[in-house]
Amino acid sequence: MSGIFKSSLGKKYLMAGTGVVLLSFVVGHLIGNLQVFGPPELINRYAYFLHSKPALLWSARIGLLAALVIHVSTAARLTMENRAARPIGYAGGVAFGSTWQSRHMFLSGAVILAFVAYHLAHFTWRLPAVNGLGDFTKLQTVLDGKTVPDVYGMMILGFQVWWVVLLYLIAQVLLLAHLSHGIASAFFSLGLRNHVWAPHLQRAGLALSVALFLGFVSIPAAIFTRVIGADYAEKTRMELRAATQFEAALVRGKEAR
Repeated sequence: MSGIFKSSLGKKYLMAGTGVVLLSFVVGHLIGNLQVFGPPELINRYAYFLHSKPALLWSARIGLLAALVIHVSTAARLTMENRAARPIGYAGGVAFGSTWQSRHMFLSGAVILAFVAYHLAHFTWRLPAVNGLGDFTKLQTVLDGKTVPDVYGMMILGFQVWWVVLLYLIAQVLLLAHLSHGIASAFFSLGLRNHVWAPHLQRAGLALSVALFLGFVSIPAAIFTRVIGADYAEKTRMELRAATQFEAALVRGKEAR
């Protein structure tokens, strides 16, 4: 059984299977993030629920990390094997019938992986150096009598920074390119694609990819253009500034002693 996963076919099974897992996460992540279009309490309650279930949250994180490592490492091995099998390139530079997406799957995947690291640093680890505004750990709100992170405020402030929005848009374009080929390719690898179903699966994969692209892009676009959260952003920005100044004053006080 272990031998099959060492073959090219087995690696394609791994790519397809882990790709389905990662795609499921992307869909769920979008559904959760679209709650930003509701009142602040909606997405803050959703985020608090996730973090109040550490066993569930960490199980999901470990599973996703495992799927990501397998997906990326398998993609790297397949890419190297394909290049070794054809040291001389195709006449004209590209394979007949190939698309830009299929030829640059590894590159788009690598850039998406780098973006995932930035996204984690931005909203999960909340590193001040990557948001252009300050320390998001200081943004808190009261929800059902509990003081919780103000995720809504982080998103509203975070997506009012032009270069942050640009990074997200570039990542979503690459995700669209990656998924538009990857979804149909996964069906093929799993043996669920034939000459009858192939065109329909390709169209379904493209439709899902475009829907995800539009969903993800709508969030930074609506925030950056002040369609949503403009008043909340001003209030949150003042709170962040006040918290930063208070902390600086405490530091100066300790140093003066």
